[in-house]
Amino acid sequence: MSKQLLRSGTSIGANVREASFAYTKADFTHKMSIALKEAGETRYWFELLYATDYITDKESQSLLADCDEILKILSKIIISSKDNQNNNK
Repeated sequence: MSKQLLRSGTSIGANVREASFAYTKADFTHKMSIALKEAGETRYWFELLYATDYITDKESQSLLADCDEILKILSKIIISSKDNQNNNK
């Protein structure tokens, strides 16, 4: 589980970094969408770590709250990016 969490968690930042160097708005949105999927997967691994008693309730609440915040931010970025693409057509 920890290896999966490491992969998905670090992939969020890697895809956000790639998005910042995107050549097109569509590429930017695509990379941010991948980051969003990875954040969702990361949340799953946190849930599983809690369910199997690898992390405490307090740790779980904190990690899930942080992950939820990242999910909200990425979702808003993607929605704004898509809106901007549609408005510029």
